[in-house]
Amino acid sequence: QVQLVESGGGLVQAGGSLRLSCAASGSISSLGTMGWYRQAPGKQRELVAEVTSGGNTVYADSVKGRFTIARDNAKNSVYLQMNSLKPEDTAVYYCRRPWRFTVYWGQGTQVTVSS
Repeated sequence: QVQLVESGGGLVQAGGSLRLSCAASGSISSLGTMGWYRQAPGKQRELVAEVTSGGNTVYADSVKGRFTIARDNAKNSVYLQMNSLKPEDTAVYYCRRPWRFTVYWGQGTQVTVSS
């Protein structure tokens, strides 16, 4: 059984920073793509950032230059450093790990940015 456990969300003022963490356990390799998605109220879930096993990264245009994704294969974990946060970054953030024809999601962590 695969579990993804996220942490690090919270309430922050605009311009502040947060760091999200996602640790995987169970039968899932530390290789493969790791990613973060988010879903704001009334909106579809969208890609925030992904990092491949080779270290290549993809970012949503809205977070480029402000967010940084990183992975630690030894800990089977992925992180999202979020700087210069804006109210429009408010959403539930989900960790996503595709592995062997299955996509695993974390339970989500709330990020709220006040103006």
